[in-house]
Amino acid sequence: MGLPETLQNPKTRKKTEDRISEPPMCRVLLHNDDFTTMDFVVSILMEIFHKTPSEATAIMLNVHEKGIGICGTYPVEIAETKVDTVHLRAREAGFPLLATIEKV
Repeated sequence: MGLPETLQNPKTRKKTEDRISEPPMCRVLLHNDDFTTMDFVVSILMEIFHKTPSEATAIMLNVHEKGIGICGTYPVEIAETKVDTVHLRAREAGFPLLATIEKV
C-alpha cells in the first residue's frame, strides 16, 4: 500500500496546499466608559482573555487612560465569540462595557 494518488502527485498536493489558508485575524478592543469599574474590566481580561493579573491591569490602565485597550489578536470567529461574551457578562453585571473587533 502506498500513499493515495492525491498525495503522490506533487501537482495535486500543491493545489490542495494553495486552497488552505490562515483564517483572518482580528484584534479585540475594549473601550472606556464612565460606568464600568476598573475591577470588572480586570476580571473580564483575566477570565475571558486569560490574562495574568499584571497584564490585565496594564490593559485596563490603557483603556482608562487612552480610551481603548487591545485584549489580544484572534481568528475572526474566536474574536467574535469573545466580544459577545464580554457584552453578555457586562450586561449581566449592569455595565455598558463595549468591546469591538478590528481586522489586522
